[in-house]
Amino acid sequence: GTKKKAACPGLGLFYTVLSAFLFSVASLFLKKIEDVHSVEVSAFRCVFQMAFVLPGLIYYKTGFLGPKGKRIFLFFRGFLGSSAMILLYYSFQVMPLADATVITFSSPVFTSLLAWIFLKEKYSIWDLLFTLFAITGVVLIARPPFLFGSNVTGIEGSYTDHLKGTIAAITSTVSAASTFVILRKVGKSVHYFLSIWYYAVIGLIACVIALFVMNEWRLPYCGKDRVLLILIGLLGLGGQIFLTKALQIEKAGPVAIMKTMDVVFAFILQILFLNHLPTWWTVGGALCVVASSSGTAIRKWCQSLKKAKQNEI
Repeated sequence: GTKKKAACPGLGLFYTVLSAFLFSVASLFLKKIEDVHSVEVSAFRCVFQMAFVLPGLIYYKTGFLGPKGKRIFLFFRGFLGSSAMILLYYSFQVMPLADATVITFSSPVFTSLLAWIFLKEKYSIWDLLFTLFAITGVVLIARPPFLFGSNVTGIEGSYTDHLKGTIAAITSTVSAASTFVILRKVGKSVHYFLSIWYYAVIGLIACVIALFVMNEWRLPYCGKDRVLLILIGLLGLGGQIFLTKALQIEKAGPVAIMKTMDVVFAFILQILFLNHLPTWWTVGGALCVVASSSGTAIRKWCQSLKKAKQNEI
C-alpha cells in the first residue's frame, strides 16, 4: 500500500498561533470601529459564516436542519454560540482588549465544570483548584469597588462600562463553554459544517431582531469602518479555519496550551496600537487565568494519553 505522508512536525501548533493572531487582529479592528454597534458587527460576521458554510452543506449533502433527534441540540448550540459572540464583541468595545481576552480565555475551566454537571464527567480537586484560580483572575480584572476601593485605575471610560463589559465577557465565556458541552453531547453524529450553519443562521436572526429593537441598524458612514467590518469577517473566518486544521492534525492538549498566545497577542496589540498599558492587576489576573486554563488542558491531555495506553494494552 501507499505510505501516508507524515505531517510537518509542529504544523498544528503553528496553525494554532496563526489562528490566535488572526482572532487578536480582528479584535483590534473591532476596537477601531467608531460608529457600528457590536451587535451589527456580529451580524456581518454571521453573514460571512453563512457564505462560507453554504457550499460545504451542498457538497456534503448534509441538509439544512440535521437529524431530527439532534435539532434541539443544534438550536441551543447556535443560540448559545451566537450569544457568546455578541457578548464578546460588546466586551471588546467597552473595556480594554487584554482584559476582555483574559476573561474569555477561562472558558476551558467552565467547560470542565459544566461537563461535570450535565455530562457526569469526572471533576477532581484539581479541577476545583483551576476553577478558583480562574475566578481569582476575573476578580483581579474586574476589581469590584467593595474589594479594591472606589478609585479604580487602568480602565477605559467609566467603571460602569467596565463592569458591564466584565459581565458580558463572563456570560460570553459561560455560553461558549456551554456550546462545547453540547458539541460533546452531539459528538460526530452531526457534520461540523451543520453546526456552524446553525450558529450563523440563529446568530444572524438574533442580531437583526436586536438591532431593530434597539434601533441601531445602519450602514457605517465611514469607508474605513466598512473596510474594517469586511476584515473582521475575513480574519474571524480565517482564525476558525486554522484552529480547525490545527485540531485535525494535533492533539487537543497542546493546541489548548498554545492558545495562550491569544492573551500574549492581546497585550502586545493593546500596547502598540491602542496606547493602553495594562495594569499590574490585569497582569496578575492574566497569570491566574492562563495558569488555570493551561493546567486544565495539560490534565485533560495526560488523561487522554493514559486512556490511549490502557486501550493499547
